[in-house]
Amino acid sequence: MQRDLIKNIQARGEEGQAVTVAGWIKTKRESKAFSFIIINDGSSQADLQIIADSGIPGSEDLNQAGTGASIRVEGTLKRSQGKGQSLELVASQIIVLGSADASYPLQKKGHTLEFLREIAHLRGRTNTFGAVYRVRNTLSYLVHRFFQERNFLWAHTPIITANDCEGAGELFQVTTLDLKNMPKNKENGEIDFSQDFFKEKAHLTVSGQLEGEFLALGLGNIYTFGPTFRAENSNTTRHLAEFWMIEPEMAFADLQDDMNLAEDFFRYLCAGVIKENPDEINFLAKHYGESSLENLQKLSQTPFARITYTEAIEELKKSGHKFEFPIDWGTDMQSEHERFLTEKIFKSPVIVTDYPKNIKAFYMKVNSDERTVAAMDVLVPGVGELIGGSQREDRLDILVQRMKEMGIQPEKLEWYLDLRRFGSCPHAGFGLGFERLVQYITGIGNIRDTIPCPRAPGLIGF
Repeated sequence: MQRDLIKNIQARGEEGQAVTVAGWIKTKRESKAFSFIIINDGSSQADLQIIADSGIPGSEDLNQAGTGASIRVEGTLKRSQGKGQSLELVASQIIVLGSADASYPLQKKGHTLEFLREIAHLRGRTNTFGAVYRVRNTLSYLVHRFFQERNFLWAHTPIITANDCEGAGELFQVTTLDLKNMPKNKENGEIDFSQDFFKEKAHLTVSGQLEGEFLALGLGNIYTFGPTFRAENSNTTRHLAEFWMIEPEMAFADLQDDMNLAEDFFRYLCAGVIKENPDEINFLAKHYGESSLENLQKLSQTPFARITYTEAIEELKKSGHKFEFPIDWGTDMQSEHERFLTEKIFKSPVIVTDYPKNIKAFYMKVNSDERTVAAMDVLVPGVGELIGGSQREDRLDILVQRMKEMGIQPEKLEWYLDLRRFGSCPHAGFGLGFERLVQYITGIGNIRDTIPCPRAPGLIGF
């Protein structure tokens, strides 16, 4: 069906122009001679008012077309006398495509986000989720544009893998074995994965970083943008079991290059959303108050503060603030510490570097002090950590030592060690959870509202 998008009509439409629109009825008011209908087609925050004379073709079917029904309308644009819109459509023909009765759950009243989460299959029709999903789309596009403009190659790393990049053990296992009759190894009584599809234990990926490294160490600069999974039994507003990750990896790069890329990336995304989705951001700011065009504008222009982990601990202790979680050198910072740094001390995003090696992953480059690693976290106000990255350990002997220290068997990652045997070079990268980015940009309080079909403990209904 050929149709004109309401987004384009509101931006470029002219009085007297003939158009055809299609959308869902939000409200309908009737008099003896006319029907006044408000529709939205999902293309923008803007609605379109339709004035339908009772004698036009199809008007008799409007009796069965309540809120939520889909219609197709042909007509002519005219200047609107009402507030909040410049144009309205005088209909010459209406076709009811899909009816909706009074049981339609999105009637003209306020709905809580909790209620809308229960009808996730319909919430895309609301102003709130229309805005969130359009911002999500824009951010997806900007991610690709940023890296493509800088000659990064988009790499597709596996979703099913035997590698546990993070070593946390919170994995979704993948198997074709009969769960009621699992084959056992005769020697030790454990499950015999040699009889499974892949001949060994497999799971859904928690990160594409390790595979991204071998691609970068042949192609130069790459990035991944795809789904990742964590079987973490967490019911917080910041965790999902299935989420999307952005993971660039750069050959011939150190920690400074990594920090520069992360800062440029985040500021680029903020500036892009300001340009592409001002109406959505304004709407979300008005109703949820956590984000705004002014805030994003400031973030897109403000240089990030940069301090070491040791300096951060000193600043937190010096503040005299009483934290719920005590902070000492060698412990990982909690969200309250990260937010205090960004919101109270620096009043801007902060990049913290050089963390204790004992609280970071095996692949991070050990610094010359042998106590810290060349890691960095980007902290932002209101959230805390948004980006985490590091320079990777490119020395074979030290990498093997780190793996042994952390209980990782080097022989199971021989291919990863080969990257240090054959043409090793400095390289670095970072990871950004896409839904947390969407949550931050939109100001939406619960991460389950940033993705159409959230996956969390006990939640797989849509």
